[in-house]
Amino acid sequence: MSLSFVASLISAIPENYLGVELCTVIDQWLADNPEAQLECREVLKSWLVKLREMKASDLDFGAPGCGGQVWIRQFGLKRPISSLGHFSNQEAAAIILSWLSPTQKQRLFNRKSSDYSISFSKHSEEIDSRFRGSTYFDMGFLATNFRVINDALFTMEDLGIPLPIAQKMNMKHEKTGLILITGITGSGKSTTLDAIIDLNNRDNNGQIVIIGNPIEYVHKSKSCLVRHREVGSDVLSFESGAIDSLREDPDIIVVGEMRDAPTIATVLEITDSGHKSLTTLHTCSAVDSIHRIIAEFPPDEQDRVRNRLADVLSVTMSQKLVPTIDGKLIMAKEILANEPSVQAAIRNKNIGEIYQMMVEGRRLGMCTLEQDLRELQKKGIITQQTAVNYANNKKRMVQLIAMP
Repeated sequence: MSLSFVASLISAIPENYLGVELCTVIDQWLADNPEAQLECREVLKSWLVKLREMKASDLDFGAPGCGGQVWIRQFGLKRPISSLGHFSNQEAAAIILSWLSPTQKQRLFNRKSSDYSISFSKHSEEIDSRFRGSTYFDMGFLATNFRVINDALFTMEDLGIPLPIAQKMNMKHEKTGLILITGITGSGKSTTLDAIIDLNNRDNNGQIVIIGNPIEYVHKSKSCLVRHREVGSDVLSFESGAIDSLREDPDIIVVGEMRDAPTIATVLEITDSGHKSLTTLHTCSAVDSIHRIIAEFPPDEQDRVRNRLADVLSVTMSQKLVPTIDGKLIMAKEILANEPSVQAAIRNKNIGEIYQMMVEGRRLGMCTLEQDLRELQKKGIITQQTAVNYANNKKRMVQLIAMP
């Protein structure tokens, strides 16, 4: 695959132009050549269609790092796809800019990065395919990542979430409380969050306010009225969006990510005010999540934050996507339910005791990551080596494997 207008594009770019200057020239050239802009859009659309057909998760291209190729992550492994063609850094920038709105371009030029979502349908009768885009600069050229947003929702049973935990996530059984989903980038946090939103959307009568950057899956109102507010276009930040939502008669407030102390403080406050809150955090275990939340604050505020967290936390679920024996991916999880003994451990600074509470809390729906990996290994879904590689506590994992 190649673009028909390459020579015309290259001739329009002054020598040694990089960064915003380069993008501004390319953007103006696209505005002056609408047929070329349409061609760029169709090229990217064909790549994203291919991404879904391959059941892959991510697509990357642009800037020197990609070597002129399009890279795709499939079942956890990222590799270049030569059949999608080779493109210069300038061509890649034109393809990226062809899809961005004026507001998104302005944000990109001002902040040197921009997160957004795009959608399209292959045929008029089909549901829109949605993708999350993240565009940024690399060595003075534009690069981007597109991630597939699943168009199917999972149930609690699909995700293997025990009934006692699913009930704590459901407003029908627990009106308030903080549900915290954690994991590294690409661990499926958004998929789990959407499953919890859909559970409440089907089972309850109320209002759900979702604050995302960007908005990924768009939930249709079922038994609940669902509002979607995107950071940058509908709200200024996660923090301001969460505060604003209190005046919108919500029952459940979803904050896409807790990135800093002000947002964490706001989420704790809105949960403490009697709402059910759902959010995510980039940590690898339930214990690390508690440490991380507290450590975001100055020492003189940590006791107050610790006590508030002990009061409002309902469930913490940390997850990883683990390669299976047949070359696919499956979710492994660690679940902490904030029972009275856990609350006391948080308040009394005995967070190190919580791991053992999860080990012994199976009847309450709790488990450690190592216990869940062991179950997957015993069922023949993953290998022993994979279980050890993905465990947080490798020594404990080896001990579990050695047990009959």
